[in-house]
Order: sequence, then C-alpha cells, then structure tokens
Amino acid sequence: MSRRILSLWLPRLATDARERGAPAETRRLPLVLLRTERRRRMVVAVNPPAAAAGLRPGQTLADARALEPGLEAAEATPEADAALLDRIAGWARRYSPWTAADGPDGVVIDITGCAHLFGGEPELAADLTGRLRAAGFAARAAVAATPAAAWGLARFGTAEDLRHERLDGLPMAALRLPAETLEALHAVGLRRVGDLHAMPRAGLAARYGTRLLQRYDQAFGRLDEPISPRLPVPAHRERLAFAEPIATPESIAGALRHLLGRLCAGLEAAGHGARRLRLEAHRTDQRLEDEPQSLALGTSRPARDPAMLARLFAPLLERIEPGPGLETLTLSATETAPLAPVQTGIDGEDPDDGLAELVDRLVLRLGERAVLRLVPRESWLPERSVAPARPLDRLSGPAVPPAWPADRLRPLRLLTPPEPVDATAPVPDDPPLQFLWRGVRHRVLRAEGPERVECEWWRPEGSLGWATRDYYRIEDGDGRRFWLFRAGLYRPDETPRWFLHGLLG
Repeated sequence: MSRRILSLWLPRLATDARERGAPAETRRLPLVLLRTERRRRMVVAVNPPAAAAGLRPGQTLADARALEPGLEAAEATPEADAALLDRIAGWARRYSPWTAADGPDGVVIDITGCAHLFGGEPELAADLTGRLRAAGFAARAAVAATPAAAWGLARFGTAEDLRHERLDGLPMAALRLPAETLEALHAVGLRRVGDLHAMPRAGLAARYGTRLLQRYDQAFGRLDEPISPRLPVPAHRERLAFAEPIATPESIAGALRHLLGRLCAGLEAAGHGARRLRLEAHRTDQRLEDEPQSLALGTSRPARDPAMLARLFAPLLERIEPGPGLETLTLSATETAPLAPVQTGIDGEDPDDGLAELVDRLVLRLGERAVLRLVPRESWLPERSVAPARPLDRLSGPAVPPAWPADRLRPLRLLTPPEPVDATAPVPDDPPLQFLWRGVRHRVLRAEGPERVECEWWRPEGSLGWATRDYYRIEDGDGRRFWLFRAGLYRPDETPRWFLHGLLG
C-alpha cells in the first residue's frame, strides 16, 4: 500500500484562536498580534480585515497604525498557540492515529489505509477542513505521497495542482527552504520547483548546499521523511464510523463487540494477546479542545477472547456520555504480549479463565493496587516474610519464592505497626498473665512460647527498631487468640515492653 500523507494548514491560527466565539461585528475589525523585538513592537499576525487594509507581519506597530488608525492590537501568545495546535493534532486522531503538529501552523496526518473509511481522500480532507471552519479556523488541506509534497501543495498549490499532485509549478518556497537560499535561487532565475529538474545536482549542492537537494528529494519521494506521531501508535487498532450517530447503550455495546471481534482476530494472527485496551468515543459535538471520551481496561494475563473482554467492558460503558450521539469508536490494544495456544481441559475450556476474569473484575472495581497475592520471602521478621505479587503471575527460575514455612505458626492478620500493650508477667521469661489492649483487659488462659526472633545481621535494629523479640501465642478466657512479643532482652534496669503483632483468630 502506497503511503498517503495529508498536510493541514491553518494560515491564521493565532488570530482565529483570539477571535473564536467573538461576535461577527468584532471579527470584521482589523486585528494585529504583536511581540517586542529590540525594543520595537512588531506585527507577527494579522486577521483578514487587517490584511485587506494593507497590514502585514513584519511591520512595526507605528507603521501599522499609520495605515489603519482604528486597528485592534493584542499581545501574541506563541505558547498558547502551540498548545492549541497540539490539541488540534490530538483531535485529528478521529481520522488517523498517526498525527503530529507540523511547524507553528500545521498538522501532518498519515492517512494511509484510512481514506476509504470516509469515502475517499477528497471526502476526508473536506470533512476535516469543514469541521475546522465551523469551529472558526481558516483551514486548507492537501494529500500527497510524501510529507514534503503535501506541505507545499497545501500552502501554494492551486485546485488543479492538488488534484494531480503537481509540484513543478509551485514556487521554491514550497520546498521549505531558508530565506537566504530562496533569495539566491531567485537571483539566478530559479523560481519554480520544476526549474530544478534540468540543473546538475553537483552544481546545485556546491552553490546552495545539501539542504536544497535534501528538500527536493523529499518532495519527490527519493528520500524518506519520517513522521513522529503525537502519541505512540498501537500496532493493533480498529475503528468504526457510523452512518448515523448512535446513543443507546445497546448500540454502543454492539459496536464494541464488533470492534473486539476484529481486534482479537488481528491479535490471534500475530500470536499475541491484549494486556491493555483503550476505547475512544468521539461525539458529534466534540470541540477541538476536548479529548475524546476514553475507557481503559487491563487484563491480568494476555487475552484475546472477545466475549470475555466484552463482559469486562460492560460496567465501564456506563461512563460514556453519548450526548447527541457518537459518530466514531476506536479500540486499541496499547499493550500486548505473546500468547501461545493454551492446553484446555477435557471439556475444551481453559481452567484458569474463570480465575483470570474474576481477578480482572476485581481490579476494575477496586483498582490495580488493591488486588494482589502474597508470596513468601526469606526473612525471619514477620513483617518482611511476605512480598506482594500480581495475582496470576507465574513465577519461574530464580524468581520462584520459597515455600510457605510449615514449622511455625503465623497469624493471618498482622498489625502494622505492632500496637503497644500493658502486660503483667510473673518472671521475665514467662508469658503474661494478663494484658491491656485498647482499653480492654484480657486475662490469659493459655500461652505457648517463647519463640525468639532476631533480625538479619545487616539490619542492626530491625525494620521496626527491635533487634530481638520473644513471641507468645496467647488465648484469653473468651477464646480469642493473640500474638504478642516482648521487645528486647530482659535487663534488671529496664522494664520489658510488650506489643501485640497479630490476631490468630
């Protein structure tokens, strides 16, 4: 498939942005935008009434007022204009995922393989420029086989040039050359792009530098010119445009199932599964500065089952506000991973599918950080003896954790940090007879211990500040079981400190 590039030109971006939403009578007044250069106020942009009055960028404010005393003057805001252009490039993702700002007043869009979705390249360009004009921006677009050709045609081409992608009659400025190079070419009579065809390349390079030949070759496709998209372009992406806007939950869910079927077919052909999916919904009344509504979905393991993914998306679809209707839906697999064929059970089903879907549902409801599993870690300190892991990760090799220890009883619930208690013990090494915790006194009926735990040698005081602990399993008169420890070794000149570290049930 041959490459097709659309270049969008917004010749009055700065003044159009300033006048958006203004009354018609205000837009008919001359407006110039200014910036200070060497202590002089210089005109950098003019609106159509100002241009009709003879005002041009590069004039001083004094000269401009001499021509048009009633003009309106405002400060130029290049940073805000650049941000607006970036938002327009993002809005243009409705036509192709491959968009980027192009200079201070343009957007470049790679529409290869996309034009048929809009009825053809002329229809796509007309829809793009029509929407921008309705939003208050002057816009012109051209489509060609190279970014350089599309750029020149959009800014200098006639309707006939655009139809046949003819570059020969365009001025030299269509090659994006520096002003000094253009002046030197004009001085010897080289004013049109076609004038370069008969000139010797070696002579052109020697006299005007290699930049001239580089731009010339880029325009005619002899030298590739890559485009860096505004956002990373996913390898697997499906788009669905509607002849009539859709707004009902049933129609949105049906369109999503259609997109999932196509996306999963592509993933299967590539031997991959989706780990992250993104659904974008474009409303008919979406403004240029508005990002499309989007839903993000993550899976605990690579997946490409359309029915299962549709069930995961179902509760999220309620967040979409269709308004007057959705005209386009796009579904992208923003993160994928290899997915080999899975050995199923005797009934043909994957025994892990139900668990994976349950985990994904919990993640959607509670958040990714809230759904974890704990694996053992080699440490005697209770608070360091477990580590979090993703629920369905299959650990192998050096990352395999040790088995859960079977030689010591540990509570299912640890208190973080351990809570101090007031305990009474008959002799230092005996378990307590009673202890006071959270204002409630517990009399000890049974006790087991002590179990002495010391921290690793490279942790002099332990992660909680106690190098040595003596743990006891305690049961009170009501049958409740606790895990207490005495901090530090007994010393005659120190009163032992007791803490409750866990609940045994």
